[in-house]
Amino acid sequence: MSRSGNAAIEFGLLAPVLLTLLTGIIELGMAGYQAMQVQAAVAAGVVYAAKNGVTSLTAISTAVTSATGTAGITATPAPTLFYGCAGTGVLVPQSNSTPNCADGYAPGYYLKIDAALPHETIMPYLNLNLPTSFTASSTIRVQ
Repeated sequence: MSRSGNAAIEFGLLAPVLLTLLTGIIELGMAGYQAMQVQAAVAAGVVYAAKNGVTSLTAISTAVTSATGTAGITATPAPTLFYGCAGTGVLVPQSNSTPNCADGYAPGYYLKIDAALPHETIMPYLNLNLPTSFTASSTIRVQ
């Protein structure tokens, strides 16, 4: 009984399974990398706002979109400024006579920065339950 060629046949049977596993690992790795890039973009926006102030929301958006060099990152929705009460999450309308919070203190001035990156799978038929877009958000007190 000849056994020559058995290894080639076994490899031929296992190769599709191994390639599918390898593709899944690459896909998950790329998804994790993209999620980290979105977080880093928001962090860069926060650092820019802390360093330069909030005089220009457009400049903060530019800092977010150009921070990582990853194409497709957007500052969506655009950075927003709002008044709020710390600890309670109560938003206070912005007006000339801003009321005090329930604890008697004046409300703080906050900046919210968001970023998004659409995600496309490299092989859509892998049936991995990955998000279609990665998002990140950060809120900091600026005053």
